[in-house]
Amino acid sequence: MGTTARFACRKMTTADADDVAALDLKSFGDADSWNAEYFFYAAQNEHAEFLVVEVDGKIVACAGADIFTDAAEIVSFAVDPDRRNQGIGTKLLTSLLDAVKRRGATFVILEVRPSNTTAIRLYEKFGFQIVDREENYYFDEDAWIMAREIF
Repeated sequence: MGTTARFACRKMTTADADDVAALDLKSFGDADSWNAEYFFYAAQNEHAEFLVVEVDGKIVACAGADIFTDAAEIVSFAVDPDRRNQGIGTKLLTSLLDAVKRRGATFVILEVRPSNTTAIRLYEKFGFQIVDREENYYFDEDAWIMAREIF
């Protein structure tokens, strides 16, 4: 078994937009990925919290949430497919939940494809529960709406 890579989580900047968009495309393909312009503006949005994880100076994961007073919606969560099952998603979700809690959120919601069982397992590990279904959310598939309180 090889050595575990060290990774660092930090706030996303506008300079990260191209790299994060490439990661999003690699993770989700053309249909579900966001472009660099979206991430550029998300990095400047005072009502959002976007984080990246780096391994050896390369962005390998990104997550973001929009914050609405006491609630947050996770709108983006991607881990490089080549870097999954290394604890990166766990670190990223922990950091994102801590960040939105510091900003006053007491409730978090997200949407996820029912076919994305890896993500669902991660969210369930963090106490998220399926609370609803949104039909045709992804055009070709419904979405599970998952939520949890933050204490």
